[in-house]
Amino acid sequence: MRSDPVSAWASAVPRLEHTVKAAAPDDPAEAAVRLAGAGLAEEYAVYERAGTWYFAAGPGATLTVDSRLLRMTADGHAWTTPTAGEPLARVARAVHALEYPSWRCHGWAAFELAHLLHGDAAAAGTEPLLHLMFPLVDVELTPGRARIRGATPAWVHRVPDLLAPPGATSAAAEPALPATEFSLSSAEFSVPAADPKPYHRAVAHTVDDIRDRRLEKAVLSRVVPLPDEPELDLITSYLTGRRGNTPARSFLLDTGGWRAAGFSPETVVEVDSDGRVRTQPLAGTRAFGPDATENLRLREELLGDAKEVHEHAISVRLAVDEIGAICQGGSVAVTEFMSVQERGSVQHLASRVTGRLRDGENAWTALAALFPAVTVTGAPKPAALRVIRSRESEPRGLYGGAVLMAEGDGSLDAALALRTVFQRGGRSWLRAGAGVMSQSVPDREWEETCEKLRSIAPHLRARRTTRRTHPPIDKDLS
Repeated sequence: MRSDPVSAWASAVPRLEHTVKAAAPDDPAEAAVRLAGAGLAEEYAVYERAGTWYFAAGPGATLTVDSRLLRMTADGHAWTTPTAGEPLARVARAVHALEYPSWRCHGWAAFELAHLLHGDAAAAGTEPLLHLMFPLVDVELTPGRARIRGATPAWVHRVPDLLAPPGATSAAAEPALPATEFSLSSAEFSVPAADPKPYHRAVAHTVDDIRDRRLEKAVLSRVVPLPDEPELDLITSYLTGRRGNTPARSFLLDTGGWRAAGFSPETVVEVDSDGRVRTQPLAGTRAFGPDATENLRLREELLGDAKEVHEHAISVRLAVDEIGAICQGGSVAVTEFMSVQERGSVQHLASRVTGRLRDGENAWTALAALFPAVTVTGAPKPAALRVIRSRESEPRGLYGGAVLMAEGDGSLDAALALRTVFQRGGRSWLRAGAGVMSQSVPDREWEETCEKLRSIAPHLRARRTTRRTHPPIDKDLS
């Protein structure tokens, strides 16, 4: 056993050395939920990016950050090392020690990681702040095709049978998971009404803070608890919601203690293997109306609303400052400014800021620089974090954090965890927020949260029957 914890962990992470290609359903989202519902392993993650769905199950290894320690597991062993105030630098060191270049991991970062990144470990709490899963099987899904990588032959041979049409599996295999188990006929899930007064008060107090020049902007959110009965069907809700949304990214996960299904309107950060960095702030919102004429009117209203334009401009300015801190001089550019992006039930003002990493920086320092997104925090970030912590009813957890995928070529893609249904500790809930400025009116900010909730609430589905699962594959099975 190696004495250095990071080196010992890196040498124990399983390699996905077995690869097959197989036919898959023409709808990659359907293929992904088949695999998610098959019960192949303890944890799974689904991540959609640019027309490809990625499915991973395991874990073969994990890496978890809290306010004090980096915890690593692999091959039945566990190691810890202090974060020493640099959590993502420690993560970067760990993943850069991996001994094979084609690794890919999936995971999440909680909003409270922001406190640790800004030097306030006490405010970060004691819960995990970042969790990465290194899978035992990894599947790339495009229309009609699947590329499967596994730690053992058993993994790569099981997945094609799950993706095959009924009756097309090998004689010795378990029957394929029927697509009808994920039909959209499940019962709709009722979302209870909420009292607006606490949120109104929080907005009003924050407007006072802004007018007193304690900060420029803060994004305040509210929680919508969901009933325990009937049981929420997270997987069917994801498939239903994806068909009713136009996200920048989507995700479905059960890993590191969080279960979630989301339709992210924007990315926190995208880092390519060549060092190109992008971020996509969306700030400024209007709902869609009942017809195209009303939608156009609302679009023009959004583009001409001084409060919404000011809010967006602050977000872009801060994104430029943050990306500039890690990028080569002269490489930072605003390549798109104040376009209108359609995201489910709402339309947003959108911009895109790009740059190229300077020498010595990497995907994890880019995430540290841009996390959490200004569009869920405010400006200046430290002051906004204090307001959020004092005015919201409970810690955000995954809300306003990120769901991410990172690879051995140095790339990283982090989706902002909004328009999401969350499950943890026996609870299910929604959460939505709005940017508060000096011009904000509490009634309008409340209505904005309602508009955003409509991107997901109508798509929630209750479980009707018990979904069949397949026996997990032992990671040592060959």
